[in-house]
This record gives sequence, structure tokens and C-alpha cells, in this order.
Amino acid sequence: MKESSTLGVAVDDRPSGNTSVPRRRRRWWPWFAVVLLVGLGAYAYFARPTEGQVKTPATAAAAGGGGGARGVPVVTATAKRGDIGVYLSGLGTVTPLNTVTVHTRVDGELVEVAFTEGQLVEKGQLIAQVDPRPFQVQLEQAEGQKAKDQAALKNTQLDLVRYQDLFKRGIIPKQQLDTQLATVDQAQGAIKTDDGQIDNARLNLTYSRITSPITGRVGLRLIDPGNIVHAADTNGLVVITQIDPIAVVFTIPEDSVQQVLRRMHGTALPVDAFDRDGKAKIATGKLMTVDNQIDQTTGTVKLKTLFANPQSVLFPNQFVNARLLIDTIHDTVLVPTAAIQRSPQATFVYVVKSDRSVEMRNVEVKLTEGDDTAVASGLNAGEMVVTDGVDKLQQGTKVAPR
Repeated sequence: MKESSTLGVAVDDRPSGNTSVPRRRRRWWPWFAVVLLVGLGAYAYFARPTEGQVKTPATAAAAGGGGGARGVPVVTATAKRGDIGVYLSGLGTVTPLNTVTVHTRVDGELVEVAFTEGQLVEKGQLIAQVDPRPFQVQLEQAEGQKAKDQAALKNTQLDLVRYQDLFKRGIIPKQQLDTQLATVDQAQGAIKTDDGQIDNARLNLTYSRITSPITGRVGLRLIDPGNIVHAADTNGLVVITQIDPIAVVFTIPEDSVQQVLRRMHGTALPVDAFDRDGKAKIATGKLMTVDNQIDQTTGTVKLKTLFANPQSVLFPNQFVNARLLIDTIHDTVLVPTAAIQRSPQATFVYVVKSDRSVEMRNVEVKLTEGDDTAVASGLNAGEMVVTDGVDKLQQGTKVAPR
């Protein structure tokens, strides 16, 4: 073969008489067959059951990606018989039984503060001292004046004895005797005045020693030692609040007043104080009294409850949720409140039957109190109800209780 220089194409210069040489052709189908056979063999090897494995309809369905019917996972609880309380709830405020702002009753320099802020003090305990020296001086002056007046009284009494003797003799007139009697009375009156001055000085001396009028907790001091204090001061020295026992004042609707009053006769109604969220119980006390009038602006009435508070768990002006127990329902069917479902037509629960299917059953609710609900009819004690996972349920659904 040689290339033409004129046209730029190749020209076959082999002898034209040799026509028996075959052309080579590419055959791809044998390779396709080999690849197909290898794939079929690999599928047969990996798809065969392993030793000891028995194919069942369930395993076959699992291998094929189709799962059997599974129960809906739910949380359940068992209905039981028990007692449930009937409560009236209201927002209350912790109120000290006694709150005292301590003032001085005499004027003078505050020389000592004998308490620590926040300290618990007993009734009669010294909490402050006003300079007592001026009052001690006044006491000594009053006692000296009394001694002077006593001497004058003694002298007038002796003169009276003499005048009486002279009058009997007819030496002095009756008028002079009467004048001496009046002088004795005046001296005796001066002694009584002196006694009053002495008592006043002693009282001021006592008032200079300021003591706690109640047992309670002192607050922050309102004045420091060295200041001149006056009985007319408006601020006082310190505020003391009684914290044990302590009271809680809360309100209830006016429609419930008669119910409370009927229950108060002959029994002390218990009251529980809960925190602001209404979850943690702080203390338990007894109802003291009901206010004597209804607040017309709110339609409520105030109730006052007494609490023992040795650990100071209740603090003055603290907000609490008060729950007054006015009745108890005995031997009733109880279920968790979460099990109760409501529709526009009825109130119902999902009851788990023995075959793990659920039954949608209408119930009549008697009372709901917190996490418990009393059922009047439609449910028996011992039956299992669904409390969580109800959004996926309907009549006859299979469940997997937890």
C-alpha cells in the first residue's frame, strides 16, 4: 500500500488476484454471557439461607422488606379504687400574725444596738439602748425632792400637834388650827407629787432600755448607734415580724362561702400551701376564720389560715397557692387525668383489652383533682387505660403497652 501524493489518499497496492484472506471481526457477545453467568452465580450464593436458618413467612416477609403488624407503643396505667379530696384553691399571701415597728419612747442618744439583722429575738430581749444617764439624774432629783418634802411634812405635823394643844387651852383661835391642818394636807400632796415624779423618772429609765415586744425575726436596722432618737420619729429603729406561727390569707369565690361555713362547725379544715407553680407542697395548716364580708369588686371572700413555721419555709408577703380540703370522696375509681380524653360528643378513655387491642369507652367524670380523676361510671377498677400515645389510636388498634 502506498499513499498518493496528488490526492492524499491511500491506495492498496496488494495483488488484486488474492481474494481469499478473511477480515477480522470483533465478537462482544461471549463476554456479555460470561458477565451474566458470574452475576447469577453471585446472587445464588448470597441469597441462599445460612446453616441452621429456617425460612418462615415472617422471615421471608422481613427479608423482602415487608414487616408484620406491630402494636402502637403506648404508656398505660391501671384504674384503682381509692379516696380523692375535694379542694377549694386560691391565691394567697403569707402574712405575719404580728408585725411591730420598734420606736423609742424617750429622747436621747442611741448608744447601743443589741441585735444582728435577721436575728430571731425573744419577747423582752434587749435590742437597743438609749443613753440612760439623763433619766438616772432625773430619778435622783425626784427622790431628793421627796426627801425634802417629807421633812417639811414631818415639821407641819409636829406643828399641828402643838396647835391642837394650844387650841384646847384657848390660846390660839380655831382659824389658826385650821390653817395648820391645811398646811399638813399640802405637804402630803407634795409627797404624792414627788412619788409621781419618781415613778416617771424610773419609767423613763426603763424605756431607755428598748426590748422586743414580740418573739420574731428582726429586719434591717433603720438607724445606727450615735444618732439622737426621739419618741416622735416616724421611721422607728427596726421592724420585727412574728414568723412562727404564721398566717396565710387567700380568697375563694363567694359561691363557696356557705359550703366552707357548714364544714367549719366542729372541725378544723386542713389547708395546704403550695409554691407559685402549684407543684411542691410547702406546709400544711388549719383554717382559722372567714372574713365577715365579701369583696364586691372581685366577688371573693378572704380566708385566714394558721401554719406552724419552725423552719421558716413560709416568708412574710410570699405568694402561695392555698388548697382548702372541704370534703373527701371515698372508694371511687381513680385514673390518671392524662387518660381522660374529650371530644365534642363525649368524654372517653382508651381501655386496653386482653388481646392488646384498645376499646374507646365513654366515661362519666365525677371530679378531677391534680393528676387524679374520679370516674363515676364507664370504667372498673383493675382495667388498663392508655395515658400516653393516644394520638395514634382508634377503635381496635393493637398496642404495645409500656
